[in-house]
Amino acid sequence: MPGENLSRDEARERGRLLSVDAYDVALDVRSAVASGPAAETFRSRTTLRFSCAEPGASTFADLLAPAVTSVTLNGRELDPAAVFDGTRITLDGLAAENTLVVDARCAYSRTGEGLHRFVDPEDGEVYLYTQYEPADSRRVFANFEQPDLKAPFTFEVTAPEGWRVLSNGAQEGGAEGGRHRFATTEPISTYITAVVAGPYHYVSDSYRRTFEDGTELEIPLGALCRKGLAKHFDADDIFTVTKQGLDFFHDHFDFPYPFGKYDSAFVPEYNLGAMENPGCVTFREEFIFRGKVTDASYESRANVILHEMAHMWFGDLVTMQWWNDLWLKESYADFMGAFALVEATRFTGGWITFANRRKSWAYRADQLPSTHPVTADIRDLEDAKLNFDGITYAKGAAVLKQLVAYVGQDAFLEGARRYFKRHAYGNTRLTDLLTVLEETSGRDLASWSRSWLETAGVNSLTPQVTYDAQDRITELSVLQEAAPSHPELRPHRIAVGLYRRRDADSALVRYARAEVDVSGPRTGVPELAGLERPELVLVNDEDLTYAKVRFDEGSLATLRARLGELADPMARALCWAALWGLTRDGLMPARDYLDLVRRFAGRESDIGVLQSLHGQAQTALEQYSAPDRQERATRESAEGALHELRLAEPGSGHQLAWARHFVALAAAPADLQLLQGLLDGTAKIDGLDVDQELRWTILEPLAAHGVADEKVIAAELARDNTASGKRHQVRCLAARPSAEVKAQAWAQVVESDALSNALVEATIAGFAQFGQRELLAPYLPRYFAAIERVWQERSIEIAMEVVRGLFPSWQVEQATLDAADGWLAGHAQAAPALRRMVLEKRDDLARALRAQACDEAAGPRP
Repeated sequence: MPGENLSRDEARERGRLLSVDAYDVALDVRSAVASGPAAETFRSRTTLRFSCAEPGASTFADLLAPAVTSVTLNGRELDPAAVFDGTRITLDGLAAENTLVVDARCAYSRTGEGLHRFVDPEDGEVYLYTQYEPADSRRVFANFEQPDLKAPFTFEVTAPEGWRVLSNGAQEGGAEGGRHRFATTEPISTYITAVVAGPYHYVSDSYRRTFEDGTELEIPLGALCRKGLAKHFDADDIFTVTKQGLDFFHDHFDFPYPFGKYDSAFVPEYNLGAMENPGCVTFREEFIFRGKVTDASYESRANVILHEMAHMWFGDLVTMQWWNDLWLKESYADFMGAFALVEATRFTGGWITFANRRKSWAYRADQLPSTHPVTADIRDLEDAKLNFDGITYAKGAAVLKQLVAYVGQDAFLEGARRYFKRHAYGNTRLTDLLTVLEETSGRDLASWSRSWLETAGVNSLTPQVTYDAQDRITELSVLQEAAPSHPELRPHRIAVGLYRRRDADSALVRYARAEVDVSGPRTGVPELAGLERPELVLVNDEDLTYAKVRFDEGSLATLRARLGELADPMARALCWAALWGLTRDGLMPARDYLDLVRRFAGRESDIGVLQSLHGQAQTALEQYSAPDRQERATRESAEGALHELRLAEPGSGHQLAWARHFVALAAAPADLQLLQGLLDGTAKIDGLDVDQELRWTILEPLAAHGVADEKVIAAELARDNTASGKRHQVRCLAARPSAEVKAQAWAQVVESDALSNALVEATIAGFAQFGQRELLAPYLPRYFAAIERVWQERSIEIAMEVVRGLFPSWQVEQATLDAADGWLAGHAQAAPALRRMVLEKRDDLARALRAQACDEAAGPRP
């Protein structure tokens, strides 16, 4: 639609003209419990007070709504048909001080954008919640939708009697007639306002803090979920992590939590992990665990809780001026979330997870053709939407981790404290933060910023070692390389660790370590000269910098033979990550990586690392293995997973992880028979609890291999007739190996908008099954014929899901690459965000072809 994609230039001009004094937003959502067309829209009335620096000028307000009933500017009635085009309200002849009143009919969402309406299939109850980032509050109320036009907000929501309604501020008074009025917020951006409404199950607690000056702070805490999930809701653990986080940030930020209450709402059909709405944080309800999960899942949830809490300061209190500096909130929240996780909670191994999982996400993103500097060039809202990526989050966080090492933790935190006090309730740019860090550290950060924040790409670090006749190191150097497309060689502060066994039966342990500042293509490490020959040289030991790690030949041989004997879990995680990087880059055959997983993953103590290995092994099988080896490699991997499953401690998280990995690989008749037995109770594995979530996990491969039909899937839904069960059912139905099934799934997702966002995601997940290449082959040309229309007709969230999820990754061959190249060549004028996604998927495919060629070149293996 014209005007829907706000540009940076438009936002800059509007920001120059306007300042916003206040919003009063009144929503009437009683229609949510109606049926038919009456349940499609709700009333939204906004009173917006703002100033204009140039009286007489024109601008526009943002609103995405089916209809506008009335528009009044400074007491003057405007003709809605003349001033509203479906996305914008034209405002001419502004005064110095202005009052705009807009009465509209806005649409409930089924895509997770704006005000989402969910009907619980279990009991028919209706639940609402909002999700706006980066620019969907305009689907709910008229506003100036850009982060720098902050203002205080006062919300009033009229809802069905008996509903619980939450917003950013605390509710004031009762709810007579279903009308809930909330305290006016501090000045905040439009995209972090929030409303949650419905018959939610609610648990309360409070946080108290006495500061050194004797002042006291009390924060009311709330946690809520759908009634159907109440029996699974471990609110006590959520409150524990919340209080630990508040303690941590109060200890380090010297700026008390500024937004009054703190509610954590776990909501259905949520597109994101969570959103940092001040006072009313929203989370995807999958963080409420319906069955047994590993400790890595609890760690992940705690990390997300702390990530969103860090945003209360980095993002909500102080907000970037435009999406170019998205890193000022996301990179900092990602880093501070991990920092708080390790320092304040029971998850003391959080930096291992960060090194192995978060940074793997960053390394992938930084090698795509769409890679960008941490401080990105964001032209418009579509650019902004796609830049919530591994660079903005994980690379930015890794860079900040290095910055802490560079300027010192005390200087870094003191810089944050000054930043909050200097810019509270305001908007900032890159230079604002660098200025305070230069003040506190005494360092010139301009060159550091140019290297780390303003250039793209990832460096590779490789050790080079020579020895004398007595097997002592004569010289050890670190070689730094960069891709030709992004040739920047950066400064790195790293540790180099030397590892060896004390004797033939002992573990690999570090016996020497040196820190060094790497710069340029070659840096010597003279502190390690003269030491005995190591079996393993690990550059970037302890994960101090952001770089791909390579090995010298001797170290690589050690890892091939004795990776499981490496004692330190962080060192082991770094080695696993580096080996996966070699495999992705086509420098190690996929069969070698899979062999390492089969031989050594069973010794991995860190459950998060183990689950990463399982996911990477599956990618290696499906994407990176030579086609003529895939069947054998899958069989061998499944056999190895079943072996480890039977060896794992009964009832342990490792046992559950191996069970899920085995289920994902099961294809042989005997394996599928075992899965059937686990479902019907005729087979058992000591200690393995086949709960409802695991039952659905088992059912998907049975459906994909034609063992479980529609009746079996329907019977499972009857056991679990819940929202979660419905998503699982939809995925399993789409997984069945039938041309008719695939055609129906395709039509439901591509040709219709009847499915909600969660069911679109589930259908795509079931549709694209490894091992069904012949069934899916007809959809290669259909995909490229459809995606531009999908991008134009569907909401950006659904369009992104379709374009990414249905890209024909199941067909790793040159013909698919040629089809992608042909589409890109023929659609040069397509939306840049759409082209970016196709380019990224095309790059993944080209990488897979290179990896397969590497695996093929390794030759036959007995």
